[in-house]
Amino acid sequence: MERTVLRKTAWRLLPFLGLLYVIAYIDRSNVGFAKLELQAELGVSATAFTLGQVFFFTAYALFEVPSNLMLHRVGAHRWIARILLTWGLVTIATVLVQSTWQFYLARFALGAAEAGFFPGVLYYLSRWFPGSHRGRAIGAFMLAAPVSFIVGNPLMGVLMDLDGTWGLTGWQWVFLATGIPAVLVAPVVLARLPAGPEKARWLAADERQWLTDALAADRAEAGQQPQHALAVLRDRRVLTAAVFFLAFPLSTYGLSFWLPTIIDGFGDLTSTEVGFVSAIPYVCVAAGLVVVPRLVARRDTPYLWTAAMLGLTVAGFTVTALFGSPVVQMLGLCAAAVGGYAAQPAFWALIPRFLTGAAAAAGIAAVNAVGNLGGGFGPLGIAAVVDSTGSALTGLLFLLSVAVLGLLAVPLLRRALSTPPAPSAVPLPGAPSAAEKSVP
Repeated sequence: MERTVLRKTAWRLLPFLGLLYVIAYIDRSNVGFAKLELQAELGVSATAFTLGQVFFFTAYALFEVPSNLMLHRVGAHRWIARILLTWGLVTIATVLVQSTWQFYLARFALGAAEAGFFPGVLYYLSRWFPGSHRGRAIGAFMLAAPVSFIVGNPLMGVLMDLDGTWGLTGWQWVFLATGIPAVLVAPVVLARLPAGPEKARWLAADERQWLTDALAADRAEAGQQPQHALAVLRDRRVLTAAVFFLAFPLSTYGLSFWLPTIIDGFGDLTSTEVGFVSAIPYVCVAAGLVVVPRLVARRDTPYLWTAAMLGLTVAGFTVTALFGSPVVQMLGLCAAAVGGYAAQPAFWALIPRFLTGAAAAAGIAAVNAVGNLGGGFGPLGIAAVVDSTGSALTGLLFLLSVAVLGLLAVPLLRRALSTPPAPSAVPLPGAPSAAEKSVP
């Protein structure tokens, strides 16, 4: 029964949710390619242009928790459809940008529109997959991230080479072509995503019952829950996880934002060639997202593999910064990318171990909101170093230091998440008290 139900659930949900994540990631990373022309057109420095990422992730962080609570209230299928529609329209409207402040406004609006998508999907998956299978489900969903770069980077390189076609510049083609899919797929979300297991027509009655019982057992295992969902914002476990998570978006978004620029420095490459070469690290990431969650699940060792992957990131950035050979630098970039992504499914599977329901929705969103501020300040930190040194490679030293701090903080994360729930929480009926058990 377990194998049948989870196989059906995985095939029904994960490919479609992965497609949505591909659209989201392309929509979020397109500015890295548009930067190759748009920065010069706006006449701003690398630091000033990268400030647009700060506006994006600031809005993303501000609206993350409210968005996820609305998703919990109105249903994932309705709210995710709304997110897709609004972010697609904002991306298309970015074609009209003519000044620096218009660019900043467009990035802020995109962050507000997209807020809640990723944590919303993670919360949605926690309502379909029991804890023992959740990490692998999240890993399968996150495979869409490297796929988006493998598909999207060459595509955006081709779009940049359309410069002048129909009177549009290359960067305008990038925003137009990457915004349309989100608008088109929004109605499909309403029709395809069930609100929950009880609404899944593709499961038989006994299969729905098994899944409902398995998820109920997970909720009981989570134990005590806050009286109010927003109380998780004061939970030291959530706060620790949020600060720790900074290491991942700082490194991954910083890398994705500057990767085209670094590869452009390899030699005389066209935009299309830059796109294809920059897809190589994400082929490696895809392999990592398949292998590492399986290794984590085999012995339930999320902290060990989180540390190992951060160590790989440190090694990758070090090699890229120290060696001048494009081949060696590419190997380093591949290692850094794998380390930054492959540990995240294990990390995200930890939070539903102690939070459920609306508290889980708020907690996941809060961790993602704080962590994703790194998505803005990571590229900005690199830009400041690049502007002062004139070399894109020296900016990797900023990301290297972040990865080192993350690696050193893994024991602190383990200790914090193993602490019993706060005494003020209200226990679920039949759940063990804080004195009787601690969070795994």
